[in-house]
Amino acid sequence: MNWIEVNGGGTRYVREGDGPLPLVLIHEMGGALESWAPLLPLVAEGRTVLRYDVRGFGHASKLRGSGAMDVLVADLVALLDALSIDDPVDLCGMAVGGAVALHAAARHPGRVRRIALMGPALGIAPERRAAVHARADALEAGGMDSIADGELDLTYPAALREDDRFPAYRARWLGNDPSSYAATYRMLAGLDSRPALGAVRCPSLLLAGAQDPLRPPALIAAAAAAIPDARFAVVPSGHVMAHQSPAIVARELDAFWRAA
Repeated sequence: MNWIEVNGGGTRYVREGDGPLPLVLIHEMGGALESWAPLLPLVAEGRTVLRYDVRGFGHASKLRGSGAMDVLVADLVALLDALSIDDPVDLCGMAVGGAVALHAAARHPGRVRRIALMGPALGIAPERRAAVHARADALEAGGMDSIADGELDLTYPAALREDDRFPAYRARWLGNDPSSYAATYRMLAGLDSRPALGAVRCPSLLLAGAQDPLRPPALIAAAAAAIPDARFAVVPSGHVMAHQSPAIVARELDAFWRAA
């Protein structure tokens, strides 16, 4: 593990391989760079792979109040600059990480070669925003364990817990900072990703989990339709699909990268 200060904050990162095709993996809300461990060996061949802790989670600087997508995108670009990764990269993001990848591709097209978005968290429907703000406030008051069962039932369905990965995932998830998690909720409640969807011009893949109630296939299909020539697929997985179903996700990614 390595530590670095970029864009006014600190984070932890791992850079592996020395292949000519740089790939950046951006984890989900409540995750960390370890979220990619099951998928990593399936996508690393011929790559330089960068994983890092997104601000607010893992061992990165924490968030207070409301997070900002502008800051998360700036963090990513600053990290690439600091590590002298100048060639266009492939971005692969899961949930909130998918939103970071999308907005980075829209704002910095010269830095991004292709994007793969897994159940991207692109905002909150207007009728749900008040409830999300209330949930954020309750989370800060009650801590992570106060929402653990309900939240993980949505993001990591029981049908996908048959292997040995879930207990460690849950334990790591419980270690999240409640205020950072709440700040990310508030960020999503104010996020409008429609301009970014229309601005992306690089090859794009959007994956939806058939067992993802948070970002169901119809919602992801609508986002894919807003990106010119985007590829869309539904996979038999949940919200944290790269951790839950790595072999299935790897096949979709490989097909996309070959076609693109």
